Amino acid sequence: MALHSTVKAEDTFKTSPFHLDLWFYFTLQNWVLDFGRPIAMIILPLEWFPLNKPSAGDYFHMAYNVITPFLLLKEDFNAGGRKGISRMWELTLPSIITFVMGASIHLVGDSVNHRLIFSGYQHHLSVRENPIIRNLKPETLIDSFELLYYYDEYLGHSMWYLVTEGQIFILYIFTFFAMMALVMHQRRKGLVLDSNGLFLFYSFIITLLLIALWVGWLWNDKILRKKYPGVIYIPEPWAFYTLHMNNLHAAKGSS
Repeated sequence: MALHSTVKAEDTFKTSPFHLDLWFYFTLQNWVLDFGRPIAMIILPLEWFPLNKPSAGDYFHMAYNVITPFLLLKEDFNAGGRKGISRMWELTLPSIITFVMGASIHLVGDSVNHRLIFSGYQHHLSVRENPIIRNLKPETLIDSFELLYYYDEYLGHSMWYLVTEGQIFILYIFTFFAMMALVMHQRRKGLVLDSNGLFLFYSFIITLLLIALWVGWLWNDKILRKKYPGVIYIPEPWAFYTLHMNNLHAAKGSS
């Protein structure tokens, strides 16, 4: 996110072109490999991907974990060029390592948790409240599933990027307000965002609006309120699916 003097606005667009290819790849891989992975897992026949093997969504997830670090490196190269790449590398390398580790942790936990849906697991309930979990013997097995859930929903997500999860919304909103404060502060000095910075800034704003719509839509859902207590109420999409969509599919199947 680069800042440039308003006096040299024309030069800004010449020296800092909009990286259409980079943003296109980021958007495409997020919508296809991330947002599309649970859809692919649900739509494709279960016979193609047995429960003891990786699902289609898992392969999407693996591809996402591999492609994203290279896109981040490409972003650094575009921002710093060959001369500035070493300095940018020092700043970004820890973030990339953290992302890869968090995404890998999330991949394992997410894979098992989503496959449990086919066995009757309900994501809108806590681990111990789930019918297929609460009667497990010995009870230490329940602790193991809670550990798996922790790695997936908390540790993995916190080191990853998801915003529609209450546990990392604080990180997202803090980043957004810090970005907004920096932009306003630099604007007083006569500096403005280039096209790439504006795209990123507006993306954060649109994301915040979409989250507000999502929360507003599910604001009065008593079951999800129980699942996500506290001040920050942001239901997980999978919890919504197992609560409402599964019931809808079951009703269609029985009719």
